[in-house]
Amino acid sequence: MAKKVVVAYSGGLDTSYTVMKLSQEGWEVYAASANTGGFSAEQLKQNEANAYKLGAKEYVTLDVTQEYYEKSLKFMIFGNVLRNNCYPISVSSERIFQAIAIARYANEIGADAIAHGSTGAGNDQIRFDMTFQVLAPGKEIITMTRDKALSRKEEVDYLNEHGFYADFTKLKYSYNVGLWGTSICGGELLDPTQGLPEEAYLKHVTAKEPEARLTITFKHGEIDAVNGEHFDDKVKAIQAIEEIGASYAIGRDCNVGDTIIGIKGRVGFEAAAPKLIIEAHRLLEKSTLSKWQQYWKDQIGNWYGMFLHESEYLEPVMPDMEAFLTSSQRHVNGTAILKLRPYGFETVGVDSDDDLTKSKLGEYGEMQHGWTADDAKGFIKILSTPLKVYYGTHPDEKR
Repeated sequence: MAKKVVVAYSGGLDTSYTVMKLSQEGWEVYAASANTGGFSAEQLKQNEANAYKLGAKEYVTLDVTQEYYEKSLKFMIFGNVLRNNCYPISVSSERIFQAIAIARYANEIGADAIAHGSTGAGNDQIRFDMTFQVLAPGKEIITMTRDKALSRKEEVDYLNEHGFYADFTKLKYSYNVGLWGTSICGGELLDPTQGLPEEAYLKHVTAKEPEARLTITFKHGEIDAVNGEHFDDKVKAIQAIEEIGASYAIGRDCNVGDTIIGIKGRVGFEAAAPKLIIEAHRLLEKSTLSKWQQYWKDQIGNWYGMFLHESEYLEPVMPDMEAFLTSSQRHVNGTAILKLRPYGFETVGVDSDDDLTKSKLGEYGEMQHGWTADDAKGFIKILSTPLKVYYGTHPDEKR
């Protein structure tokens, strides 16, 4: 009886080769495309057709887009997660949930092995392997591209020799499109002195108005409305913001970061929705959270994003951090107002019943109502006491 193998099938060259090769070697191949919002309906239909042409016994689409939002994206918004204060951990955060879906499916069908197409030089191999080892223990992990150090030509030639033809032309740039942004690799990014040219990006300025006003309403930290339109489905709210922001080519940047395996990597990206949502959310929090809530949330958000990137989603501390982030959002209610323009945007203001700047105790820089002038002078005198003690003891120390 043939052994069962689940192939994490993206439709690209490496996983296409893997499906055919394993099928030719006598495995019972189950091709599974785990969709976290990056595949279009047309792509998934093509994946299904190609999987059967490549020899798969079964093909399945595992749609975990809502799970990805509920178990990760929501907390990334709560934490205003931007790796290196730049990159919204776009596609990399999706890999964990794709891996979880694949492992779950492999367990359901009683597979003997799981295969993926990662190389030995990137982060994805770690995200897939670690997840499979923890959630599908005992199952063999097959990675032909990594283990055999296969070239693109070798893979294409093999597919062609066995009657499968597709456009696997190596492009100047490689793209990973996802719900939380598109990553771009290759081309000018290989030269640290260069940035990406206009043609490298998939989305360009198409907006007819030179400026646009965008409002994002949050309820307990989650998106509730976009330009006044209510959304129960938060994924659709993200997609609506992406459509608006992408028409102004907002969210372009390059990030240099440390990979899990220890080398540095450079990636370009375009992520209109994440950039707009995070900055709108951060703006609202400035008015609705206390000083120390903001401080500690910044620390937790940074760690949460780092653990996601470093393939530590299954670490038991993650739900603890999620609990803190969720608690911090209880008064993050209101509308953030942004002004969009080609290639950029600015934050304008907020409208919130929980706005702490509306305090009756005083208006900053104007007039106090909750204390007298003598109270202020006494407070300042007490506040300066530890400094007076220090410099009184060390009179020769200069600043």
